[in-house]
Amino acid sequence: MLRLAPDAQEVLRYVQQAPSQRQPVGYQRDLLQSYQPHQTFYLPETVRRQLHAQGRTDAATAPAGTYSRAMLNRLLIDLSWASSHMEGNTYSRLDTLHLIEEGTAAQGKARIETQMILNHKAAIELLLDSVSTLEPGKPLWSRYLLMNVHAALAENLLPNPADEGRVRQHAADIGLSLYRSISAPQVLAELLDEVIAKANAIADPFEQAFFMMVHVPYLQPFADINKRTSRLAANAPLFRANLCPLTFVDVPADAYAQAMLGIYEMGRVELLRDLFVWAYERSTQEYTAIRQTLAEPDPLRLTYRTLIKDAVRAVVQQPQADAIAVVEAALAAEVPPDQAEAVRTLVLDELRRLHEGVLARYGLRPSQFNAWREAWAHDENGSPS
Repeated sequence: MLRLAPDAQEVLRYVQQAPSQRQPVGYQRDLLQSYQPHQTFYLPETVRRQLHAQGRTDAATAPAGTYSRAMLNRLLIDLSWASSHMEGNTYSRLDTLHLIEEGTAAQGKARIETQMILNHKAAIELLLDSVSTLEPGKPLWSRYLLMNVHAALAENLLPNPADEGRVRQHAADIGLSLYRSISAPQVLAELLDEVIAKANAIADPFEQAFFMMVHVPYLQPFADINKRTSRLAANAPLFRANLCPLTFVDVPADAYAQAMLGIYEMGRVELLRDLFVWAYERSTQEYTAIRQTLAEPDPLRLTYRTLIKDAVRAVVQQPQADAIAVVEAALAAEVPPDQAEAVRTLVLDELRRLHEGVLARYGLRPSQFNAWREAWAHDENGSPS
């Protein structure tokens, strides 16, 4: 059960009033500019300690992203489904599993719902790849990364495709809220840079995650899909620290909407804070149970994950070439002879399982996949073996 502190209850009472009883309000720069990393904390120390204790994993000292990669399939399903569900998407968790693992769209669902799920999957993979390849000590966030996460989430969903991954060029309203965001693109860009700089200066991964959940949607830097972007952004510092992810499973959409109203119309974080803590507890309970039932990830697959992806991409991009020869050429320079056969088998397994729902993982386009598949159909001996 979601437990609210008195200050969070105060926020809830205000936002539950009819719009006619609330006050119109614009963007308050002081909410961002008064925040000083290492001095200001939205999450009290006792709360941060609790979150660290709940989210700690056995991969704490492993390379960034190790834990989330080990849980990748479940993470893609849970986070894609839950975040989309909070936007009104009617895909079930099982529908989402079939779409992500098999590339099978659910019958009777609108195309926009299918697109939303696939976009989440692509954005999560992009974010995890970025975190996993980031050099130790380097800032987590850049405008480039945030823009590309938004672009992945927004693909084929915005009225103007030019708005994908771009700072908003026009005014925007937020549903039933009385909040009016900034509309000047230059000011939005300057404030977005300040959000990113302050986020990078925050040392604690949970404080950093929560900061992004507050300030990305509050600024509304994009034409739409700001909240989805912030929910994925909140996971980046958790991925990096090998902490349990925040999937938002079981988070009621109305509770989240009310918490965001507290940010928009009051500049108050307490209701979102309590929801964040409750949601993270739910995530860690589920992932602890899952982890206990899973075998350890294949160490070869982890060690050569980039090489495996490159080899799969090379095969598909050369549909007329001999797949075995392409794989062996890709592995020859980097895999020791005693591991070559095992890694070759992993690549061929990936090729056998390849479908449209996983193409983004390999940097492939549907047209490339279709051309490769057609080449197989015209060559009885063309499939990997």
